[in-house]
Amino acid sequence: MCDHHPSTASRRTALGFLGASLVAGLGACAVPGNQSAESPTAAPRTVGLSPSSSASAAVSPTPSPAGPGRLRNPFVPDFTLPPIQGGLAPVITKIPTKHPVVFLTIDDGLVKSPESVRLLAENGYPATLFLTSNTVRDNPAFFKAFMAQGSLVENHTVSHNVNMTTQWGYQRQLDDIAGMQDFALQQYGRKPTLFRPPGGTYSTAMRQAVAAAGLKAIVTWEAKANAGRMDYQYGNSLRPGDIVLMHFRPEFAADFEAFRSAQVAAGLEVVLLEDFLDVA
Repeated sequence: MCDHHPSTASRRTALGFLGASLVAGLGACAVPGNQSAESPTAAPRTVGLSPSSSASAAVSPTPSPAGPGRLRNPFVPDFTLPPIQGGLAPVITKIPTKHPVVFLTIDDGLVKSPESVRLLAENGYPATLFLTSNTVRDNPAFFKAFMAQGSLVENHTVSHNVNMTTQWGYQRQLDDIAGMQDFALQQYGRKPTLFRPPGGTYSTAMRQAVAAAGLKAIVTWEAKANAGRMDYQYGNSLRPGDIVLMHFRPEFAADFEAFRSAQVAAGLEVVLLEDFLDVA
């Protein structure tokens, strides 16, 4: 991990103590007790943004930038991450919360553009970076700039095989997940606590492998910034607790502007997911 990232203790101090109650509705994300793969299946609704509409979508007041890794508001989390039960990691698609917060996650790491570092820094947005080691191995140090701003690196496998739940058994899935754990520890000084399955598809065997690799949860999404627009599985705007998917792609700037416009219009603060879940 970058030598200058915020400590776990400082994050927990900023957040306060987690609420004690579990949310019963999370059980709906769990996969039935078989090896069949599941993924988010609701048809997304697309909201396009033109250069002229992005400005009009903003509302006042605009959230002000925060310092590196700092929360704009000291939200006390009102959600507790369910524990691993029966050897299965819990699955999270959205955080049930009454706080006006949204969580930005960025995947893969293919395109390593200084512009992406600048955009997050200028807006003071921390992000959860679900990296694939085969994709970032050519320049892993690039992502330390995000960490210095308060972002964290998490696990998106070694290979990014989107068919791993159907092509591979438990042991090979475990090896691919554990390999990224080792890579992240070596390169960034911290073992990931959260896992994102390639393509969003997971299975019972994968939930077992994720837990066995020492991770605390599988994280999917219900909203994404893609091709310069926002896609929603439910509704047509961001909601408190939404987990938003982005990628390190050539269109990063357009995707980021689509996310930022939606976030500002919804009056939400960008908060680091690991902080809110107390798994930083």
